[in-house]
Amino acid sequence: MSIVLADTGALVALLDRREKYHAWAVEQIRDIRPPLVTCEAVLAELCFLVSAYPKGIDSVRDSLDSGAWAVDFSLRAEWAPVFALMDTYSDQPMSLADGCLVRMSEKFAGSRIFTLDRHFQVYRRNRRQAIPLIIPPDR
Repeated sequence: MSIVLADTGALVALLDRREKYHAWAVEQIRDIRPPLVTCEAVLAELCFLVSAYPKGIDSVRDSLDSGAWAVDFSLRAEWAPVFALMDTYSDQPMSLADGCLVRMSEKFAGSRIFTLDRHFQVYRRNRRQAIPLIIPPDR
């Protein structure tokens, strides 16, 4: 089973029952072997977005504590390639979280990105390779 890298939108969809893609995200998670792997930049975005939800931050903490989600990336070690990706895709524009996930997809061979973000259909890992995605069919 390949590593699944989690983007902010997909994690919001998992946590928020009102989110348009909640049912889709829950269905996808049934076929994914934990943990979902992410980075601090995604968690920062996620915590900001769910902070207004009842128990939103608690859900993030609980998912990390239970091992359902894991952080496996060091921006300190990878800042140069991440910012190079952000320069390459400045016309999108690429967020820091997106840059980290693309870099993670380069480091974790065979990984897929769980996302709602169509920009990942444009981004390439190792300059030329399409990134395998878990993305809703209408995105």
